[in-house]
Amino acid sequence: MGFVRSQFPGLEADWVFFDNAGGSQTVRGAVDRITEFLFTRNVQIGGSYAVSQAAAEALMMGRHAAQTLVNAARPEEIVFGHSTTALMQILANAIRGQFGPGDEVIVTVADHESNIGPWDRLREFGIEVKFWPIDRDSYRMNLDDLDALMTERTRLVCVHHVSNILGRVNPIADIARFVHDRGALICVDAVAYAPHRAIDVQAWDVDFYVFSLYKTYGPHTAMMYGKYDLLAELDGQYHYFYGKEKVPGKLEPGNANYELAYSTVGVVDYLCELGRRQGETGSRRAQLEAAFAAITRQEDILTGRLLDWLAGREDCRVIGVAANDNSERVPTVAFKIEGRDSGAVARAMDDYGIAIRFGDFHSRRLIEDLGEDGGNGVVRVSMVHYNTVAELDRMTDALERILARAAA
Repeated sequence: MGFVRSQFPGLEADWVFFDNAGGSQTVRGAVDRITEFLFTRNVQIGGSYAVSQAAAEALMMGRHAAQTLVNAARPEEIVFGHSTTALMQILANAIRGQFGPGDEVIVTVADHESNIGPWDRLREFGIEVKFWPIDRDSYRMNLDDLDALMTERTRLVCVHHVSNILGRVNPIADIARFVHDRGALICVDAVAYAPHRAIDVQAWDVDFYVFSLYKTYGPHTAMMYGKYDLLAELDGQYHYFYGKEKVPGKLEPGNANYELAYSTVGVVDYLCELGRRQGETGSRRAQLEAAFAAITRQEDILTGRLLDWLAGREDCRVIGVAANDNSERVPTVAFKIEGRDSGAVARAMDDYGIAIRFGDFHSRRLIEDLGEDGGNGVVRVSMVHYNTVAELDRMTDALERILARAAA
């Protein structure tokens, strides 16, 4: 843990950061890459001169690092963008020409709005948008419910890998296989998954996979994976002379942010070093997988401890599954406190130097569907591997004091 925390300068502040699902702290190596680029490579790519070639090299290094991060087949399958929201909008615009009136797109009620709104707006072009409901008893996305929605006109299914409210990992490989067997494509919002577990887009056979690097230990930027042949068929979002072969550049209008793309190298370097410290001496991909295995072990400890504390109180109710059997949860836990406004609880924690959050977290349709929109939504504690048991105990002690004071 000493090595891990030393790599995140933001942790030196006297704050406990339990709002990581909104944005993690940035690893030192990512900042170093940004600084290096701006001081030594800060020119436009495409020039014949050495510094321009060095800038292009940095951008490609960022793509290679992202390729390792998600296990893509080639670096050109990586599209950089401002945010997951922006990339989803680009994807929706770029694929729209492949759909005709009466074609169907299926979204889930449990997704972040980033993976609903861009698709829902396709209705104006005659596309039918259907909602895959969540089972309110199990909090699962059932394939039987999806099967009832899919027809021969279904072109795309959009789903989250993990809900940023419910915290449970969905079986994306199973869902992808189910969708493909019925002739459709799949687009996955991985924002709430990517900081916690190793990603393998090839093993899962997903078509598009999108997440924010600023929630995965990097700066405020994002990336989208797409199968190369599918990216090639998308309509360009850049200048008209960026043709089909201009992958992925045609989907990065105004060009990728070079220094932020380059910072991905620092994120992956950190994860690989963490893997080496677990004893893994193989490839960078093997090191990354070892790192995420260690991350999962630490996060399971945190998740279990918080869920146990919540289960011990009669006034707290977890939104979603209140257990972490077989590591089925990430350490993002939303809950309601009986008789308390969620906003008041979160703001009271500010006085203790503990950052948590309240609301619907842009998963408003889910919160409304579950009937949890009253009282300023839910309280959410979102942890990552650099958080400690001592920090969690500090948070629960503070929450006990807040609730005791309110009851007095």
